[in-house]
Amino acid sequence: MTELRVDLPVGEMCPVKAYLMRVHGISGSLWKRIKHHGAFALNGSPAIAARTMVRDGDRITYDLPIVSTVVPEALPLSIAYEDDDLLVLDKPAGQLVHPTTKETRGTIANAVRGYYAACGVHLDVHPCHRLDRNTSGLLLIAKHPEVQYRIMRQNALRREYLALIEGRLMPPAGCIDAPIARALPSIILRCVAEDGKPARTHYETQHTNDKYSLLRLWLDTGRTHQIRVHLAHCGHPLLGDDLYGGTTEPIARHALHSAHLTLVHPRTKETLSLTAPLPMDMAQIVACLVHP
Repeated sequence: MTELRVDLPVGEMCPVKAYLMRVHGISGSLWKRIKHHGAFALNGSPAIAARTMVRDGDRITYDLPIVSTVVPEALPLSIAYEDDDLLVLDKPAGQLVHPTTKETRGTIANAVRGYYAACGVHLDVHPCHRLDRNTSGLLLIAKHPEVQYRIMRQNALRREYLALIEGRLMPPAGCIDAPIARALPSIILRCVAEDGKPARTHYETQHTNDKYSLLRLWLDTGRTHQIRVHLAHCGHPLLGDDLYGGTTEPIARHALHSAHLTLVHPRTKETLSLTAPLPMDMAQIVACLVHP
């Protein structure tokens, strides 16, 4: 159940649709769900959403039916942060975020639905960004669709990654600005291509010993496999990323970690900053870089 308190100038009234869309960032599709399927109430009394006017101090509540094929499972979760609107997980490498047709169990979505069920809350899973199966680190999940919508629209969401590569990338800091497209006929692989979608990856070298380097990266865009493709294009693929030419000798998965997450909280408007430490497989390699 979502509950909102109306904040309008005293004496002003407006349709609830306009208020929700203007003030709370409700999308048009979400409004249709509220209007047609939600248990909508104003100040505790059932009401017809499309005909409702609101004024300052009114209390709006609605409950949307959850239609999900994701089976709740009692699986371990590493929770980095949680409140009434957000759930931030420290995702382990090797776990899918969403089920697929071939893999319907054991994913983050299964685990989150199981966690909600154990807590006795009726919520669905609304990830605000993607992480590949073998990428570890911070994953931002909204508890409500309107929260997800507001986060996706804000420009303040910033994700920083730590990555281990072969060799030394020159210059030691810069921006890789190269469009990315599908590497046809593959449905998985991506490549740098002139007719691709714009993609920009910023990087800074943190440590290096010529054999391996640790990079800090952040993105202006969010293309599939963006960091992996850009680094491979520069001749320095991620360690462990055999899909894009990386060696698997020092690590068995691609060495990419979602290390830092910053956003403006969609409800409180405060800046939220979270960090996840490197997992053991990457930390051991970094230790050799820092203390050879």
